[in-house]
Amino acid sequence: MDEKPARPAHPRERRGWLSRIAPGVRNITKRDTPDNLWVKCPDTGEMLYRLDLEAALWVTPSGSHMRIGAKLRLDFTFDDGKYERIATPVTLDDPLKFPDVTPYVDKLAAARKTTGERDSMAIAYGEIGGQPTMVVVQDFFFLGGSLGMAAGETFVKAAQEAVKRQVPLVIFTASGGARMQEGTLSLMQMARTTLALNEVKAAGLPYVVVLTDPTTGGVTASYAMLGDVHLAEPNATIGFSGRRVIEQTIRETLPASFQRSEFLVEHGMIDQVVARKDIPEKLSSILKTLMMGRERLSA
Repeated sequence: MDEKPARPAHPRERRGWLSRIAPGVRNITKRDTPDNLWVKCPDTGEMLYRLDLEAALWVTPSGSHMRIGAKLRLDFTFDDGKYERIATPVTLDDPLKFPDVTPYVDKLAAARKTTGERDSMAIAYGEIGGQPTMVVVQDFFFLGGSLGMAAGETFVKAAQEAVKRQVPLVIFTASGGARMQEGTLSLMQMARTTLALNEVKAAGLPYVVVLTDPTTGGVTASYAMLGDVHLAEPNATIGFSGRRVIEQTIRETLPASFQRSEFLVEHGMIDQVVARKDIPEKLSSILKTLMMGRERLSA
């Protein structure tokens, strides 16, 4: 008499090697493990545990300050992560009907979905070390933090809100420059943001810039270099034209540290390099000092 074929084990009855040698310990399946659990260090190539990186504010053991988005920046900058988000102005998405392989409006939609932001700049109001402050953050993950009409309008609104509330204005810059899909309209934002800063300075309010990696192009040529104080994260790329363009123009080989934070401090272009974890405390000290000076002037 033929034997009946063995009944296939029910999924609940199947056990992996781990549960066989250690009863009570369930197997970890692929669906239990996120795809981005490990992150590669840009300096050493070492694979780093994502949760450890998050706890370290995305600063690797080698000291590399990885790029972070607007929300995370705001969360660790303000006291206890508490702040008020200020609504950003709404502008035309594609004023020039820019022709491209991927429509500009589709690129904007994808960036909004990925970052959760309306555009490359976000505004928030809260306290830094007890000092009420208006903060602007550029998000490099939104089309390279590029400066367009929406970002320009956002910066202007932040400046106006700072004057209205009589508080300092702080910006964290991160940008590849002007947004090519908006042509001359994007370049106009360099002048508009400068004029908005004139109102802040006319009101006797501090404007502090924190340069992060990278800050380049038209952003460096405008509001990124108009602060009362300029701080920078370690080893951030800061400049106007690219390194290769400059070398081809002057026909010289530039040092390896060229356009890095530490190089710019040595040559007097920025004031101090500050580790990410120390930025809130440093900002608090600077802002309180500058606001004390303003109070003396108005007395």
